[in-house]
Amino acid sequence: MCGIVGLFLKNEALQPRLGDLLSDMLITMTDRGPDSAGIAIYGQDVEGLKLTLQSDTPETDFDGLSQALQAAIEAPVTLRVIDTHAVVTLPHTAEDAARAFLKEKGIRIMGAGQAMEIFKEVGLPEDVARRFDIRAMGGTHGIGHTRMATESAVTTLGAHPFSTDADQCLVHNGSLSNHNRMGRVLAQKGFAPQTENDTEVAACYISSRLAEGANLGTALEGTLQDLDGFFTFVVGTKNGFGVVRDPIACKPAVMAETDDYVAFGSEYRALATLPGIEAAKVWEPEPATVYFWER
Repeated sequence: MCGIVGLFLKNEALQPRLGDLLSDMLITMTDRGPDSAGIAIYGQDVEGLKLTLQSDTPETDFDGLSQALQAAIEAPVTLRVIDTHAVVTLPHTAEDAARAFLKEKGIRIMGAGQAMEIFKEVGLPEDVARRFDIRAMGGTHGIGHTRMATESAVTTLGAHPFSTDADQCLVHNGSLSNHNRMGRVLAQKGFAPQTENDTEVAACYISSRLAEGANLGTALEGTLQDLDGFFTFVVGTKNGFGVVRDPIACKPAVMAETDDYVAFGSEYRALATLPGIEAAKVWEPEPATVYFWER
């Protein structure tokens, strides 16, 4: 079933509250999927590159990692550990060397970019939000997902959001029928999925379209022609936030917009606590129609 939320803040005064608002929205969707949960936060840009890491044994993997990584890539590194995740900041030019080092150490990369950080784990949204102190995080926009596993195991890697390119990630409610074939096509283009989850195929597809020069709106339009099944996608990029539903709009969805924000929820109750919601324009996204906002 799964529950999706998204929030794009137009009012800078609300940006310090992004994590708090998103946490409330996602926790409200808990009964749509209690297996795992995750949130992507688009915060302040860094000069170089942020890598969000994950480890099943953070006590050992992250101990001394900053010094070891700095020595391996011969570049300055900063490391911020948050439970089973860590955010590493390093120069863009050191990305390939850092990825190779982390792969050798068996440390997973959840996402990369100048603004985006991704935190996801097995467990209820309330627990995941608390473990990573999501409420204390600010930013311009973010998306979240609580999962009911259907096509793949309940694991951290199977949790959403999925990120397959810099500052880009996706959450999905639904099921794709042609994801295996599409995964092979995308692998030939250099965007090979790393898990069995069909959602990652959709994320790879959007990354491939963005790499071809499409904007977020055009990339989302492409999903309607090339991806079969029933789906609602909510996508985040460095500058934007987009939504698209399949042509029969199989999965529930509702949106709200005010002068301060644009919000998405699988159900209205996810939006009910947002400031000024009583004066918002509220609507159900149309089938096969792309909605996106960019800053």
